[in-house]
Amino acid sequence: MPAGGPAVAKKDWRDGTAPADAAPAWHASTPEAALARLSARREGLSAREAAERLARHGPNRLEGARRRGPWARLLAQFHNVLLYVMLGAAAITAFLGHWVDTGVLLAAVLINAFIGFVQEGKAETALEAIRAMLSPRAVVLRDGLRQEIDAAELVPGDVVLLASGDRVPADLRLIQVKGLRCDESTLTGESLPAAKDTGAVAADAALGDRRGMAYAGTLVGYGQASGLVVATGRDTEIGRIDQLLAGVATGATPLLRQIDRFGRALALAILALALLTFAVGVWLRGHPAADMFMMIVALVASAIPEGLPAIMTITLALGVQRMARRQAIVRHLPAVEALGSVTVICSDKTGTLTRNEMTVQRVVCAGLDVRVSGAGYAPEGEFRVGERTIDADHHPALALALRAGVLCNDARMAGEAGQWTVVGDPTEGALLVLGHKAGLLHGHTQAAWPRADAIPFESQHRFMATAHHDDEGQPWIFVKGAPEKMLEISACEWGPEGERAIDVDTWRRMATDMAARGLRLLGLACKRAAPAGAGLAFEDVAAGYTLLALVGIADPPREEAVRAVADCHAAGIRVKMITGDHGETARAIGAQLAIGAGKPAITGAEIELMDDEALRRVALDVDVFARASPEHKLRLVNALQRHGQVVAMTGDGVNDAPALKRADVGVAMGRKGTEAAKEAADVVLADDNFATIAAAVREGRAVYDNIRKFILFMLPTNGGEALVVIAAILFGLTLPMTPAQVLWINMVTSSTLGLALAFEPGEGDLMRRPPRAPGEPLLSRFFAWRVLMVSVLMMAAALGLFLWELERGTALETARTMAVSTIVVAEMFYLLNSRFVLAPALGRAGLRGNPAVAWALGACLLLQLAFVYLPPLQAVFGTTALGAREWVGVGAAGLGVFVVAELEKAAARALIRQGAPG
Repeated sequence: MPAGGPAVAKKDWRDGTAPADAAPAWHASTPEAALARLSARREGLSAREAAERLARHGPNRLEGARRRGPWARLLAQFHNVLLYVMLGAAAITAFLGHWVDTGVLLAAVLINAFIGFVQEGKAETALEAIRAMLSPRAVVLRDGLRQEIDAAELVPGDVVLLASGDRVPADLRLIQVKGLRCDESTLTGESLPAAKDTGAVAADAALGDRRGMAYAGTLVGYGQASGLVVATGRDTEIGRIDQLLAGVATGATPLLRQIDRFGRALALAILALALLTFAVGVWLRGHPAADMFMMIVALVASAIPEGLPAIMTITLALGVQRMARRQAIVRHLPAVEALGSVTVICSDKTGTLTRNEMTVQRVVCAGLDVRVSGAGYAPEGEFRVGERTIDADHHPALALALRAGVLCNDARMAGEAGQWTVVGDPTEGALLVLGHKAGLLHGHTQAAWPRADAIPFESQHRFMATAHHDDEGQPWIFVKGAPEKMLEISACEWGPEGERAIDVDTWRRMATDMAARGLRLLGLACKRAAPAGAGLAFEDVAAGYTLLALVGIADPPREEAVRAVADCHAAGIRVKMITGDHGETARAIGAQLAIGAGKPAITGAEIELMDDEALRRVALDVDVFARASPEHKLRLVNALQRHGQVVAMTGDGVNDAPALKRADVGVAMGRKGTEAAKEAADVVLADDNFATIAAAVREGRAVYDNIRKFILFMLPTNGGEALVVIAAILFGLTLPMTPAQVLWINMVTSSTLGLALAFEPGEGDLMRRPPRAPGEPLLSRFFAWRVLMVSVLMMAAALGLFLWELERGTALETARTMAVSTIVVAEMFYLLNSRFVLAPALGRAGLRGNPAVAWALGACLLLQLAFVYLPPLQAVFGTTALGAREWVGVGAAGLGVFVVAELEKAAARALIRQGAPG
């Protein structure tokens, strides 16, 4: 993108016909040059000119993207290999008249499709939220007259009038300014309002440094101005972000990618096994093709994990509830688990890692260096010199500096139920809080030293001045502003013994030291004199002042964020700060948070010079990125993802929306975040606190653990059923279970039991484990062995008991009922095994901690008794009642599976101990 402006602006603004080679750098032009280039005048366009330009450039709005309808979205969910297999099996069973089998298969398909359907749609609402940021009305000069018009009718060349509280309706080149300050945090991420003037800046200046521009969607916090419209609609900075967001493709979460790979592999394996079994049965065993086909339907039904989508949904939903209790509102279900998978968290600074409440941390007077404790707007803190707490009243220069900060101030403080807020400029609010810490309440101080007149802050003058009378009637003038301006007008400094000649070099050294620590500097000076004329004038602030202090202000880190970053590091998660703020500020805050300590910070200007490959090499090593634009944030997320990282991105501004949407997990701020950020995100933090992310990561890891435990529990059940069918076909045996009975096991009993694993509490070492590798398969080699072993055990128990009963002359329906019951009882025992991958099932933790296990076992037992004894179910599934002898055999077979599985876990623990170092 050209540094001078939006990359999409390619028109020649004078006639709208010839394309330009690059976007015009309006911020590098003088107001007169901008007016000339647009053939515009300070008194505005005529109505005829405006109409012509509106026809040429189009309305000042962001066009909505074409949406995919709900039916198209729903149909797209069926594009899945596993679902194709299930739909094919359903169609065949329907053709053969096996309606129970058909109904269960179709139910499983619909559950799967519904999950995908509810995940979609975040892009459309995010785009709508950005479009809503454009102002609906604008005050312009047309034909030399002030008019209020629909902002959509603005055209390049219009002159717009701005006042405090307005939302800027288009990108403006400012041509006249009076104390204008704009809140551009949603575009730049900078915590302080930007002071504006009409001066030109370098063509490659970052967005936050273009003081001669006002951008669409930002807010006027203070002052007045008139500006020349230079870009409208999609050509504005916010329009560029809108296009950037529209072009960002959302990626699947790690779990969904794993499930997709797992589903494809499982579907291919099931089809291959079914075809091979069919061929063996027909050509080698001589079974009739029609009979073999029904056996294959049973095999496919037994192997497909129909309950997986439902259990995944329930497990994720429970994670959503737990996260909500921790102030993390999940907007898209898969984000629950994705948070537990992250390897890198890219965090915005302002309001997330910091409080977004400017705080005075240091006050330097002549011969006195004071540290101020406390953070945020709560007026609680102490003044310290070294380790010693001091009373400000005992230090005249400090006391007068604090008074100057309260009096030369237009902000107000408000406190309600212990929550303090500032109305007005955040920097001025920080000075009020500083005064409150010393007992200088704003209202009382103003009443004791009433204001006579004032010169408001203007960026070109870089100061604010107020005239007062003290309680003895003596006149004073207080000035606050840029340190270099204070040094320019001051001849003296106020030292421990009173006024003396100023030591400019010492003040400059202190200013350099404070700035290097990431503090924003403000100077305070005074003069015991009255204005020369009837009111305070600029001539009264030219010379003769006494410098009182330099004040160092910062947006302090949240204490809980410091701990949360440490927790993330302990969990093997890299934390990176990506902010639109200045590099010095970002480095200083990063050092306090242990982010990027000892490493350089990269600025947006440096990112601009890197190609994608160079950025990919840098992105993983560097942890602090400053002056980052929306494109830079998006490129950084892409670079980290190309490294194979699972990326969570936090943010609150519209400038964060594209990166939030592209990240594996987008996390927006709920209190101070824009609607565009919230709609682009997967998770919204109700408390705007980075510490909540760390808590959510722990919940996400617990969710993934529980899903894996469910799969480890479910697959042996499916595997055991499949092996029963295969063994029957290969050895020419009677089929031990019908397809309907197989589906009963999969959809009713397995899901009932497996649901209990969704309630398993997180294990104690979750945040001490490294993140799982993004490419890690859902089933490790150890898990595959466990699945195979238990599958063989269940097959041997069910098939062995079935054949034994047939040998004894038991009726086929009764033998099948016993085989199904054996699988179900074995599952009930194996559920206890599955609560812990390696730990013993019968320890204290295995018998306590999850009441849902007892409820699930009870529900499953009741369902199975209904399957065996209720006549309606006997008619549907072909079952018969069992006696005490049959149940003893079923229970013994299930208990055998439990004992062997526990012995295998004990052997695995022994091997791990032997292989452990030391």
